[in-house]
Amino acid sequence: MPVNKHFRFNVWYWVAAIAGLLILQYVLAATQQVAHIPYSDFERYLSEGKVAEVAVSDRFIEGKLKEALPGGQTRFMTTRVEPDFAAQLQRHGVRFTGEIESTFLRDLLSWLLPMALFIGVWIFLLRRAGAGMGGGLMQIGKSKAKIYVEANTGVTFDDVAGVDEAKAELQEIVDFLKDRERYGRLGGRLPKGVLLVGPPGTGKTLLAKAVAGEAKVPFFSISGSEFVEMFVGVGAARVRDLFEQARAKAPAIIFIDELDALGRVRGMGPFGGGHDEKEQTLNQLLVELDGFDSSAGLVLLAATNRPEILDPALLRAGRFDRQVLVDRPDKQGRIQILKVHLKKAKLATDVDPEKVAALTPGFTGADLANLVNEATLLATRRHADAVTMEDFNNAIERIIAGLEKRNRLLNPREREIVAHHEMGHALVAMALPGVDPVHKVSIIPRGIGALGYTIQRPTEDRFLMTREELQDKMAVLLGGRAAEWIIFRHLSTGAADDLAKVTDIARAMVTRYGMSEKLGNVALEKDQRSYLTPNPLMGGPREREFSDETAATIDAEVQHIVDGAFDRTVAILTDRRQLLERAARVLLEKETLDESELRALAASEGKPVAAEAAS
Repeated sequence: MPVNKHFRFNVWYWVAAIAGLLILQYVLAATQQVAHIPYSDFERYLSEGKVAEVAVSDRFIEGKLKEALPGGQTRFMTTRVEPDFAAQLQRHGVRFTGEIESTFLRDLLSWLLPMALFIGVWIFLLRRAGAGMGGGLMQIGKSKAKIYVEANTGVTFDDVAGVDEAKAELQEIVDFLKDRERYGRLGGRLPKGVLLVGPPGTGKTLLAKAVAGEAKVPFFSISGSEFVEMFVGVGAARVRDLFEQARAKAPAIIFIDELDALGRVRGMGPFGGGHDEKEQTLNQLLVELDGFDSSAGLVLLAATNRPEILDPALLRAGRFDRQVLVDRPDKQGRIQILKVHLKKAKLATDVDPEKVAALTPGFTGADLANLVNEATLLATRRHADAVTMEDFNNAIERIIAGLEKRNRLLNPREREIVAHHEMGHALVAMALPGVDPVHKVSIIPRGIGALGYTIQRPTEDRFLMTREELQDKMAVLLGGRAAEWIIFRHLSTGAADDLAKVTDIARAMVTRYGMSEKLGNVALEKDQRSYLTPNPLMGGPREREFSDETAATIDAEVQHIVDGAFDRTVAILTDRRQLLERAARVLLEKETLDESELRALAASEGKPVAAEAAS
């Protein structure tokens, strides 16, 4: 029969206690056999010849008597007294003994206080160092996952909108956790891991909480960065501890947010090696994924917005063998998301979720939640009783263009240049068919460096663009510089951002889209951006897989496309010069013009406005 370790541990405690009692009893018995007598009695016993033997030290005298004392002791101990003083006391018949000042407490404190101070400082530093390590040094290998029970998640699929396809995929996980027997009756098994892939702010974490809330099971939530600490082996220990806790509470859901912090491709970079702490943590995660049985009711969910940098071993079948795309919502999805967030706001009658959704293409769920909050704050700031559509328009401008900088004063010459620049953008957009209509033009500075802005309102979600549409987009971007050239015959720094965007479009047309007549249908460069995020990935030069002659041809083609777009833009604005000058003067007076005012100006000049793209 196996012996319980806890029981054996208690038995040894009893053995130690009994041994301590025996030792204490022996010491007490030994001390009781020695009589402590006054020094005057010792001198009397010595003069009477009753002392058999003595042992003398500088302070004490120990010895043995020939006859036992009344208490039965034959051994004695006494404290010495100076001989001269002892003789003087004897002459007067005084009974005396020596007393030595006890320094035991002082000596003890001289050892204990420095030691206690050192130990206290050591514990304090350990606690400070371990504050972010799961509760201290003894808890450093423990998982820091937050555990939510059914009542604490507070999220169901009703709280998630705009991602119907992802919800349908995850509904199968919920059904399995509720009825595991039904899913195993034909020999099938649930995917061990489900990876939620999507841009930031699309609701991946919210979806994972909704799965736990619908299934009514414990929910373990942890970020990938929380596994790795400064000590080697901590991440692997935390992975083991996390899965042990989840197994104990199965059926349960483990959710690892920002998986790319933990699951980056091994061996990347100049210092990538098999002994890196992150790689040890990733290896342990792979082992745990292979080791647990999904039929036990344990489901692993993870989220990332950079799936292209994940280790292939994570994504193979049998680990994260199902990937669910949580993409930016389309117009109908944005309407559903807005309805969820607008429930908490007090709205005016003119607020229509469909109109707001039409103004916010490309917005994620987090962006829309922020938009509703910004509009509510704007209405609160002006002491309104309800949030109006104008508040939403202003909130969209604030999010896209930045905060108004009315205290950034421009001199009259600069204001005139900015007004013609912005009207150049607007008039080119109004002249070209199929271009997003202009929603507002303003010369009020916004954000960090914008001295003015032109906002276009897309009428539909776009996923493809033709060569002609790209050329029209370049023409609108170059409208500001072309207007400055036509009116003032000079070029300013105000078009720096426009030129960067135009050059990027032209280079992409040549190198990635195969829209160059000289180079043909060839992709010469790879897209250096994540397919989920628009920002380029940092960390290294672009790959080049073509010759110097081809590079020269690329540069020439890019220059040709940009020059052609600029000449086309100059021609459009030259034909509308009177309208450009008049509209710029009106913009200088009013500072802001909306879509209806722009159309009225164009109609007064007899210039046709291009039809909007069909929605």
